Amino acid sequence: MHWLALLSPPAPPDEAAAPSRPTRPETAAPALAWWALQFSPRVAALEEAVVLEVAASLRLFGGPEALHQRVAERIGDAGLSLAALAWAPTALAALALARGALAQPGAAGETCVRADGLSAPLASLLDPLPLFTLSAAQAQAPMLARLGCRTLGDVRRLPRAALSRRFGPGLLRALDQAYGQAPQAHAWITAPEQFQARLELPQRLDNALALLQHAQELLRQLCAWLAARHAGIEAFELAWAHDAMRARDIGPGGRLRVHSAALTRDFGQLSRLLHEHLLRLELAAPVAELSLQAGEVRALEERSASLLPAGPEQAKEPLEQLLMRLSIRLGAQAVRCGQLQQDHRLEQMQRWVAWNESPPNTAATAAAPEALPLCPQPTWLLAPPLRLSLRQDQPVYGGAPLQLLAGPQRIEGGWWQPAADGQSSQHQQRDYFLASSPQAGLLWIFQQRLSSEQDGWFLHGVFA
Repeated sequence: MHWLALLSPPAPPDEAAAPSRPTRPETAAPALAWWALQFSPRVAALEEAVVLEVAASLRLFGGPEALHQRVAERIGDAGLSLAALAWAPTALAALALARGALAQPGAAGETCVRADGLSAPLASLLDPLPLFTLSAAQAQAPMLARLGCRTLGDVRRLPRAALSRRFGPGLLRALDQAYGQAPQAHAWITAPEQFQARLELPQRLDNALALLQHAQELLRQLCAWLAARHAGIEAFELAWAHDAMRARDIGPGGRLRVHSAALTRDFGQLSRLLHEHLLRLELAAPVAELSLQAGEVRALEERSASLLPAGPEQAKEPLEQLLMRLSIRLGAQAVRCGQLQQDHRLEQMQRWVAWNESPPNTAATAAAPEALPLCPQPTWLLAPPLRLSLRQDQPVYGGAPLQLLAGPQRIEGGWWQPAADGQSSQHQQRDYFLASSPQAGLLWIFQQRLSSEQDGWFLHGVFA
């Protein structure tokens, strides 16, 4: 057996002491249990801790050391944190070791205290622990102290029959379960099929940005639930209910739908997106209750980590998250990207759209390479094309004749499109050539073939 015990940081005495951490056990405990389900289906709540049996999962995660490291490092992805992590052959032993490690001098300054219950015989590790590490012994601590017992080993050395008569069977049973001499039953936790959580606010809030701290508690539950299902979302909906003492012309509440650039379950990304939306929100009345509902849930594929370490100058925020924040702040049309089109005309092969618009269908994307010209495409296109002068029927640019290197490539299209403003038609009939200029290098030119009034040579692109 290989049991892990996860201990969350203790709740601060008031919310102002640690505003960035979940302050309510009723929201933090289920989130930690759901998050642990990604490592093993055998997860249970044991007093203030979450315990999970991972013996069958060790090979999947690369061994015990890799699994312990993964648990400690990935907890922040769901917005959660660990005060102590311990492992042992039994659940009660792991919990006792975690409590003991957390009480060590200097442990409060560490991010996550760890305790190894498999490095030595279990009895030698549990015997020196103080009484408070086992709840059944802590309940009898005053009487045990009068008997001279200070550690779990002292209690075990008492006569078993007398111990059971004096303190009841519960203490002896807990000791046997902790030391692996008796089995312990657990009620396994399962994640619900659908996610929907609500939270009543401790006070009425009329500032939209002040809702963020409380909405983050619901987001932590959502990210933990998604981790249990190995899934992600692209959107979620935050709804709020107005206080009952509101004006008559104000509705019962409102809702806000937040979209992500890509499938994710990262708490930091979802929290930042929600923050950007709340900055622009004005509440019609004070809010008394929040609720959060996940959008479409889909399986999230794990991405391989980069083989090269990120340098200190490299931004930690992924590009998709940055673009999403900019589009929310500046407007969707202010952040655009190029999209391939099924068109032979160079200036129509790509169009600029809002970066988060739906990509073209698979057929269009697959057909786009067939429209590429046989000759190399220029780096820069001139809009509009520059008419070239002729010298002895040869195009001239920069005062020198151009030498034709490749071509012609005949392109014709646009006859199906209506005329644009200032143009008689969008129909094109062109012969493209790759030309060389002594001053400008490689150029992309074409000869117009529509009519005698519109013929001639034009410079359309420049190769960088």
